[in-house]
Amino acid sequence: MNRRSIVIDTNIVFKALRLKNSYIREILNQESYHFYAPKFLLVEIFKHKEKILKNNTQLEDEFYEYLNLLLQRITFVNEDIISIGNYLEAYRLCKDIDEKDVPFVALTIQLECDLWTFDQPIKTGLINKGFEHFFEM
Repeated sequence: MNRRSIVIDTNIVFKALRLKNSYIREILNQESYHFYAPKFLLVEIFKHKEKILKNNTQLEDEFYEYLNLLLQRITFVNEDIISIGNYLEAYRLCKDIDEKDVPFVALTIQLECDLWTFDQPIKTGLINKGFEHFFEM
């Protein structure tokens, strides 16, 4: 089976963790996609865990159960594998929009795949700079 590679942004993961019954979870469970994220995403999840739990539509046990499943669906990539050139290109694209997105954009460039994000400012800013590698449902 030929699976489509997608770099998943933090906001997608946060929505999947918050909303028990969502189309995001359905997509994340489809075997036709292979999801990637920089290891930085793990830091973001645990940094904002309390906030995610507070705004959640499920019990805490269900949250952790789904988090475990979700973490198994994502291949976490050490940022060290990203070439300096791709990292600099991502920085150039993101620096005046949101520098926190640099690892995600750099990984997208490195893997030559699409980025899945709901962050409209980053998406609009990147499109305005000629970057159009986005996953759309």
